[in-house]
Amino acid sequence: QLRCKPYGIRRLRSPQNERKEAMARTLHLQLKREYFKAIRDGSKPEEFRLRTEHWRKRLEGREYDCIVLTLGYPAKTDAARRIERPWRGFKIKTLTHPHFGPQPVQVYAINVAK
Repeated sequence: QLRCKPYGIRRLRSPQNERKEAMARTLHLQLKREYFKAIRDGSKPEEFRLRTEHWRKRLEGREYDCIVLTLGYPAKTDAARRIERPWRGFKIKTLTHPHFGPQPVQVYAINVAK
């Protein structure tokens, strides 16, 4: 079973901690119930995030060891509301989705398949 860095641990930026962070880098994504269930059931292989400066900083030029998908903001011990998946990268796509409005938008399609 995939084990990500313990949830909630934060480290100060320093040369010594840079090595520690390189060993266990985790991307945390909070999801709405419908998307969480679809990913859990395997019918949704990608999670979309709007292509903004916020997500560019977190995704482009970065590598992660794993992704932690949560249903909202669960307690650390609530395993039923957490999914851990290995990092498999992302693609930039253009799509139309009600969540992002009626116009086509560019998104980061993060691979969350099993």
